Amino acid sequence: MISMVMVAVGVYARLLKHAEAAMACLAVDPAILLVVVGVLTFLITFCGCVGSLRENICLLQTFSVCLTIVFLLQLAAGVLGFVFSDKARGKVSEIINGAIVHYRDDLDLQNLIDFGQKEFSCCGGVSYKDWSQNMYFNCTAANPSRERCSVPFSCCLQDAGEAVINTMCGQGMQDLSYLEASAFIYTNGCIDKLVNWIHSNLFLLGGIALGLAVPQLVGILLAQILINQIRDQIKLQLYNQQHQADPWY
Repeated sequence: MISMVMVAVGVYARLLKHAEAAMACLAVDPAILLVVVGVLTFLITFCGCVGSLRENICLLQTFSVCLTIVFLLQLAAGVLGFVFSDKARGKVSEIINGAIVHYRDDLDLQNLIDFGQKEFSCCGGVSYKDWSQNMYFNCTAANPSRERCSVPFSCCLQDAGEAVINTMCGQGMQDLSYLEASAFIYTNGCIDKLVNWIHSNLFLLGGIALGLAVPQLVGILLAQILINQIRDQIKLQLYNQQHQADPWY
């Protein structure tokens, strides 16, 4: 049921978007990610649920194999991310830069970036000047946008007493030096902030990983136990049928 809700929300969010925006940022669209995860989750859980109710060995085997693959992929991703941390950092940087380029093309992506920048108190990928990669915030003289050389409002330092958010607070910040801009906006990039947050919350992330791994391992174990029980029942039924057909039985 949860996976079906995820698919429904993802499809609804996707249909609300303009076709141009959908094609522009397909690789970083949260709606597409939600649909894909929902569909895969539904297929796996469907095999497990129907397979256990109908005592179908084929569906139970599919469920067990899929859970094993997901578990191994998660394990491999964690190990590779730790061993090849520099390449992982480069991939994250590539994703963030791609999101910056399409910031104005997708409202969901825009809200996600704004949330991340406010949550981690950061701006851009490496620095606030990364926003020059966006066509609206680009600092070139040929850029006619009113947001030329600006940064999003989510980069601005928050004033606790400010009742209304000034969405133009990042105007012209890319023209300022780091020291001058630091009085008004976050100048540190989100990549370093994200890495520091990961290092500071290793136990939390480990607990989350363990919380995801334990149900998967339990599901694999229970599926294999049920498969063995079904096979034992089939063998017992065949044994009884053979002896019932024996005239000396």
